[in-house]
Amino acid sequence: MIHPTAIVHPNANIDRGVEIGPYCVVGENVAIGRGSVLQSHVVINGWTTIGEDCQIFPFATIGAASQDKKYLGERAYTRVGSRTIVREYVSIQRATGEDQVTSVGDDCLFLAYVHIAHNCIIGNSVTMSNLAQLAGHCVIEDNALIGGMTALHQFTRVGRYAMVGGASRLTRDVPPYFLVSGNPAEPYGLNSVGLRRAEFSPEERAEIKAFYKMLYGSKLNLSQAIETMKAEASTASGRHIIAFLEGESQQGILLK
Repeated sequence: MIHPTAIVHPNANIDRGVEIGPYCVVGENVAIGRGSVLQSHVVINGWTTIGEDCQIFPFATIGAASQDKKYLGERAYTRVGSRTIVREYVSIQRATGEDQVTSVGDDCLFLAYVHIAHNCIIGNSVTMSNLAQLAGHCVIEDNALIGGMTALHQFTRVGRYAMVGGASRLTRDVPPYFLVSGNPAEPYGLNSVGLRRAEFSPEERAEIKAFYKMLYGSKLNLSQAIETMKAEASTASGRHIIAFLEGESQQGILLK
């Protein structure tokens, strides 16, 4: 299952059923899970783990040294979960800092030319469209969608089921379930299509909508909005919005 032109280090941990296509390069400290496929010209190096049944398309690079000037060659990790699809020319880089991690969850889809920089944490079922770019230390929660040609400032967070529209510039955190777009990004309502497809209950959608109005359609400041949400929250989705708003943030929440 390994093409004769591929270069695979003898110490790499390659599970059963892995396919490694022409001209791929796999480094010494790489582990690749059962059923994953490297199509051709894929480079995986560093201290990198790839889960099961991943599809990695030509010219993708995973685990390359961070472009961070602070990176000095220390042992740092890159982890990609199972069933994730990595399309052409995607780059996922290892972390900066001894034993730090760049992490990607299960069932993600990264379209061509996506860049995921050092120390980013990507949840499960995240979709990033063509040319979406993450600077270092970004956090993307489960089921979020990042539109094509969108750039995220370092340390930016995007909540679960949020959507960032294409060609956006994002420098603030996006709360869960909301839709933002633009340069600079602005709030445009709920990710209604995503919530319906995920079969959120009418009660959850109603509470998410009410919390959106508290943040963006009232005269409440952020602290006042959070306190009002706490008094009215009755669903798990509402409580998750509150937890996100109260979570550690270096960029601040995207407001009006």
